[in-house]
Amino acid sequence: MAEATRVLIVDDHEVVREGLRALIRRRNEMELVGEASSVATAIEEAHRTEPDVVVMDVRLPDGSGIEACREIRAARPDTKVIMLTSYADEEAVFASIMAGATGYLLKQTRMEALTDAIERAVRGESLLDPAVTQRVLERVRSGRSPEDEELSLLSEQERKILDLIADGKTNKEIAAEIFLSDKTVKNYVSSILSKLNLRRRSEAAAFIARRRPPLPGT
Repeated sequence: MAEATRVLIVDDHEVVREGLRALIRRRNEMELVGEASSVATAIEEAHRTEPDVVVMDVRLPDGSGIEACREIRAARPDTKVIMLTSYADEEAVFASIMAGATGYLLKQTRMEALTDAIERAVRGESLLDPAVTQRVLERVRSGRSPEDEELSLLSEQERKILDLIADGKTNKEIAAEIFLSDKTVKNYVSSILSKLNLRRRSEAAAFIARRRPPLPGT
């Protein structure tokens, strides 16, 4: 008999994990080896359990499942990651694929379709619509990174505020520098975090810091 497919599920909602847990345990050819509810625990559990497939929520309390996918795939290239989300988002699809995800499914997907996706992922099949694959290839050929795509969503003012966040400035300091009210800056910051699929100012600062060239001598 072939060994059961080892599956790790990552979602911060207990109800979702319960559903996935019950689904996988009903399949004799699959084995649930772990659960996680954050980016940090997903990476830890993937290292500990060595799953064949990770079913990963895109949005997690401490960051993006896309980042967790990138970390897991870097450490274990043979592990397949299927991204799971509540809504279709082409930008997230693109970023997921660039992070090494095998596929991208909506949470509204029928349970049978998810188990089929796990089986196909193990066989090395792509779970992506050919049209989506073509758009991704076009973006890769154009040389634009996922972060370039995300930054293009920001207005000029939002880009300026993002740079000031990366410099460690508070909302009050930003407001004084660009002559806006504290409340207006707060609204801009909320918009920036939403557009970049981030949850905290520290994540926004790290996002822009990755794009800056290193200082001389570093």
